[in-house]
Parts: sequence; structure tokens; C-alpha cells
Amino acid sequence: MGLGSSVFVSKLRDDTAAQPKRWLYLLYDQLNLELNPWKEEPPESTGIILIESLSKGKSRPYHKQKLGLILANMRSFALETQEKGHPVRYINTKSSYSEALEKLEIPLIHCVNPAELSTRKELEPLLVSGRLQQHPHTGWLTPREWFIQELGSNPPFRMDKFYRKFRKETGILMDGNAPIGGKYSFDSENRMPWKGVPIAPEEQNFELLDTDSEVEDLVNEIFYDHPGEIDLRKIPTNHEQASQSLIFALQHLPNFGPFEDAMSSNSKGLFHSRLAALINIHRIMPKKLMESVLSVSAPMNSIEGFVRQLIWREYVKHVHDITDGFRSITVNKTTTARRDAMWYEESDRRISTNPESHPNRLNQVNNLPMAYWNGDSGLYCLDTVVNSVLEDGWTHHIPRLMVLGNIASLLDINPRQLTDWFHAAFIDAYDWVVEPNVLGMGTFALGESMMTKPYVSGAAYINRMSDYCEQCQFNPKKDCPITNLYWDFISRHSNAFRNNHRMSMPLRNSERRDVTKKDEDAKVFRDWSRRLGSNQNCL
Repeated sequence: MGLGSSVFVSKLRDDTAAQPKRWLYLLYDQLNLELNPWKEEPPESTGIILIESLSKGKSRPYHKQKLGLILANMRSFALETQEKGHPVRYINTKSSYSEALEKLEIPLIHCVNPAELSTRKELEPLLVSGRLQQHPHTGWLTPREWFIQELGSNPPFRMDKFYRKFRKETGILMDGNAPIGGKYSFDSENRMPWKGVPIAPEEQNFELLDTDSEVEDLVNEIFYDHPGEIDLRKIPTNHEQASQSLIFALQHLPNFGPFEDAMSSNSKGLFHSRLAALINIHRIMPKKLMESVLSVSAPMNSIEGFVRQLIWREYVKHVHDITDGFRSITVNKTTTARRDAMWYEESDRRISTNPESHPNRLNQVNNLPMAYWNGDSGLYCLDTVVNSVLEDGWTHHIPRLMVLGNIASLLDINPRQLTDWFHAAFIDAYDWVVEPNVLGMGTFALGESMMTKPYVSGAAYINRMSDYCEQCQFNPKKDCPITNLYWDFISRHSNAFRNNHRMSMPLRNSERRDVTKKDEDAKVFRDWSRRLGSNQNCL
């Protein structure tokens, strides 16, 4: 990407000639010295290698805010690490991480086991050759053994069993062998819509440092054709700001639980922490976050709901690892001609076709509509959420699941294309978390391998849990197409759900539906598929 005579370079000490005992390569999502296997030794004994890769940045149409988050935090982490006494080699390359490491005149480089499967595969040849020596990643809360002991190595996998295993093994929120409060989950208490009270917090704003401004300029110049906008005042870019974010999240934890599932056009995040992007790059360690949450005075449904979110993160990581990114799962699979999330118009920018097949239990093959990039579908809920993502690279998990994933599922959008969109569009997305969440829960691509049923709904749920319908041209009780799309989805895929007891009621209701309504449902599906597929607004 080119550092040149930048502000960052002027602040970075030249440690090229440093000769520590060892050099440790920390990846873009390992920005915490707690991951250093030799953290108990004097800092000068372990040098840290960090790499900016243009090849990685261009490998997907990543949201500009995602690129800014990574680059700004990597640079501030480099400066913070030097201040703590570690030598730092900061490498800027147009090539891949593995190529950059291979060029270093260091006989043996240490690394921490990468979280992303794609990065593990890239670095594997260096591990085999002995250039890299890998060490355990200590940024997780649960060992793989717990997962295998409770769920085995083959699907179906279930979060509830793994969550109970975690609680029992750690004693967290337990009174002896029993859960505090008499039950493991308080999810039934966390489904209140938000009507404006209590007042939702204002979004945090952070000081824009000169190194941040430099990153903004770099992203706008080099990644000018990537989606979204970059504004680093909205996200933490250094350790101090990450700590401020944690304090902010804990202050609003008491109201998190009741309104965990609520959505509002008046508050993008409501009482959600927005910490996922920081946890996933380890600016905040999961262990520290868990300890902090457990130390707060808050209702049990808020604390338990937050703890469950942290363990869901562990659950999807284990599922992704154990199944080799779902390659070992036996389920219907398809290929897709596009891996650029339908972003690029020019054929040579569409990311070369990967012939590998991907899970697609329902054989959904429609292309991702441009409405997921321009927020111009005519559905207020979808357009509001998409525009939030384009602006911030973020929205909380219910709009992701019940708006973005739900509508894509109802339209039979190719689940791999939807996954690629989430991967590119969200600042907290990495393969180990985005693929299970979208293929396993946001869609039904994995079948019953990870979840018991598809998470789909008509307009009633969105109307109950949000204020979106109040501002939409469609009436949720009369003419909202999402309801028609829901019923046609159930009818269209009824054979796939026939042996799923969780779907017995929707199937019975679908079969009882009047023939005229069924015909209208099918027509709505055809019309919306055609109009969105041709990138037309469906007004």
C-alpha cells in the first residue's frame, strides 16, 4: 500500500537492525500482546512482525470502514508495542502475507494459530517447510475438547448443549450444579420491542488522530472502488479508545437484555455493545470482556444474554474448524459464478470464479440483488438496514438475521453470495464467524447441521419488534410482500421441511392456506425476484 514518508512512519522507530531472541508474527486480528507466548519475558526479547497486505485488502470488496478499522488499529498497535519495549518490524507489501514472510531474512519466525481458515491454509506451506513455528491461540474461552466431548465431531451440532457445557465447566452463572435463577437461558425475557424508553445512548465518537486521518486518505485513494464510507471517528482505533468502548458498553448493559431483539430506525444499535469488531481483532480479549460483564450490577437476563452471545462466538468457531469450513458436511452443495458479492460491474473485477461447491440445502440459486448494495428495494426495513450497513459496516444481530438474512432466504438468494456480501460489508466479519452465521443460521444452507430450523418470518415479526413498518409504503397486516414471500417459501420448500418437527406447524398452516392466496404468494415471489433481480425498485 505504500507507507512513504507518512505520519505513521515518522512515529515508528526503525527496528530493522534489532536482534531479539525471537520474532513473532501477529496477524491483523491478533492485535493484543496477551497472545504473545513469551509475555512473561522481558519485552525486548520478543520482536513483533506486522504486515499490511494490499493483496488481502483487494481480495474482496471490503467495506472502507472495515479496511480503516484494521489498518488504523494495526498501526496504533505497532506504536503501542514499541512503547512497551518490543522491537517491531512493520512490513508493507503488495503481495500475500506468506510471500512477505518468506522474503524476511529471519531463519525462524514464530506465529500464533490463525483464526481464519483461509489464512491457515495460506501459511501452511511455511509451517511445513519450517520457516514458521506455530503456537496456540490463547484468545478463546473454550478448548475444542469441550465441544467434542459434548457434541462430537459430526453434525448435527447444537448450541444449547455446548452452552450448558461451558457453564458447568467454568461455574459461570452457576450455583453449584444448578444455573443461577433456575434456568440456563433468559431469552424469553429478552424480546421486548423498544418504544423510545429508556432513552437509547448516543453513538460514541472518538478523537481522530493524525495517523487515523492518514489511514482515511489511504483507503479513499487505494480502495476508492470499494463500498461504503470511512469515518474513523465512529470506531476505536487504539487501545485507549477500545477501553472507552468497553466502559461505554458496560454502562448500558442493564438495558441490553430486554431490548436485545428490538430494532429501530431511531437508534441503530440501541443497547448493543458494538464490541464484536474489537473482540474479533483482540483489541479487547474475550476473557477480559467476560470478567467485566460478570462484575457489572445488571439484571440476570442482560448478563446471561451477553454471556450467551460470547459463547455463541465460540460455538460457531468450533463448528467451522471441526468441519473444515463445512467442507466435510454432507449436504446439498452448489457452485456460484460470482464471489465478489455482486459488487463489481466490470467482468475482470468480479474475483475469479472458485469452482468449489458450497452448502446449499434448499438449492437457492438467485443472484444477490443490487438492493443489498444501494438500499433501494422499496421495502423500508431492508433499505434502512442496508443503508446502515453502507454507512457504518455494522448493524446488530437481529437486523442481520431477521431482515437481511430473512428476506434473502425468502427470495431464494444464493447463500454463498449472501455470505460473501456479509463478509465484505461488515467490519466484524471473518470466515470463521460469518460463514457459520450466514450459512448455518441466516440461511438454511447447512440444513439441520447447526440449527434446528430456518429462521424466516413474515411481516408480523418485523412489525412487532421494530418501527420499520410504520414508515413503509406497505401495511404489514394487509399488503406487505414479505408475508406472501414467507408463505411461498414454506410451500416451495415443503418437501425439505417434511421431516422437521420444528416446521410442522408452519407446514400445516401453509397447507390450509386458501388456493387463491397461494397463487398470490407465488406471484409475489416471481414479481419480486424478477424486479430485484433486474435491479428495479419494486414500487
